Amino acid sequence: MTPAQPLRVGMVGYAFMGAAHSHAWRTAPRFFDLPLQPQLTAVAGRNADAARAAADKLGWDSVETDWRRLIERDDIDLIDICTPGDTHAEIAIAALEAGKHVLCEKPLANSVEEAERMTLAAETAAKQGVMSMCGFSYRRTPALALAKRFVEQGRLGEIRHIRAQYLQDWLSDANAPMTWRLDKSKSGSGSLGDIGAHSIDAAQWVAGQSVTGVSALLETFVPERPLAGDLVGLGGHGDLSGDAPRGKVTVDDAAIFSAKFDGGASAGAIGVFEATRYALGRKNAMRLELNGTKGSLAFDFEDMNVLSFYDAAESPDAGFRKIFVTEPEHPYVGNWWPTGHGLGYEHGFTHQVVDLVTAIGEGRQPEPSFADALQVQRVLAAVEASAANSSQWQKV
Repeated sequence: MTPAQPLRVGMVGYAFMGAAHSHAWRTAPRFFDLPLQPQLTAVAGRNADAARAAADKLGWDSVETDWRRLIERDDIDLIDICTPGDTHAEIAIAALEAGKHVLCEKPLANSVEEAERMTLAAETAAKQGVMSMCGFSYRRTPALALAKRFVEQGRLGEIRHIRAQYLQDWLSDANAPMTWRLDKSKSGSGSLGDIGAHSIDAAQWVAGQSVTGVSALLETFVPERPLAGDLVGLGGHGDLSGDAPRGKVTVDDAAIFSAKFDGGASAGAIGVFEATRYALGRKNAMRLELNGTKGSLAFDFEDMNVLSFYDAAESPDAGFRKIFVTEPEHPYVGNWWPTGHGLGYEHGFTHQVVDLVTAIGEGRQPEPSFADALQVQRVLAAVEASAANSSQWQKV
């Protein structure tokens, strides 16, 4: 067989998301037949020593300390953006204008205006065969992909209710230290954009409907946090000494909103969303439930290999049945382990690489596009506007 042409990747950022993306770029071609062969060519970070250590650990061939230099390199075909949201627009637009494909982490930007400029740049670049995608990785969870298949097959009938929650607890300690995720100038928003964006994208994608309006409430429980301390995972332990400085939290800690969906060819569903990083005991409970006229389905990422499905045509006392999503015919699963051997969080990122590289190799727009991510950004903006206006109804 003729070896696949290389797809030379340059990644900006190397922390939590950078590690997940690095694993995916390394792993995807070892389990899936791809039209292009990903190569971990270079990683960029401002601290040369830290970037070199990350490159050695994560498997990157070289290091740059300026993302602009990464884009200028002739041996880079794709830019993977794993940085805080305040940098997404500048990096992505520059990369697209330089003829580089782009994978950008979610949410797409920190504002609708930035997301619109990114989408325009993406649409212009696509005319020249330069592709872009936003990294809503939960779409690639096999059980959620199976849920979407069920909806498309009409097994739920007309969808009436959509319930979406994303519950974590890593900020529950009021003395956990400040991070960039608590600074609106860097992150754009708090729980709303960090995890709520995933719920919005997943709900719209699985249901095949878009949010058209919201009524929202945002809350910040802890207004100040220690500026120094020891980071542990996403949270950690703040410096509580008497003269230790504290910083102002400028994002939401929790978001709750009701929503109306467009429905497509039928009446639109109504929805309820919740996102918080204060739900003690919930570690990564990304949940989605849809109720229709023929059936219901439910998913919880803390049991990510299971999809619960209720078929109204069966006996009423049958209740929900659990589908263990590990069969070869289930989305993505046939390229992994034997039946019954479950997958994990990292596999979603691998599937993301598979879908992106396949689309680039076939010369078609990968999904979700920047335009898809712009729609999510507009929902985020509508939620903030509603919450700032006494929860009044806000059109998207």
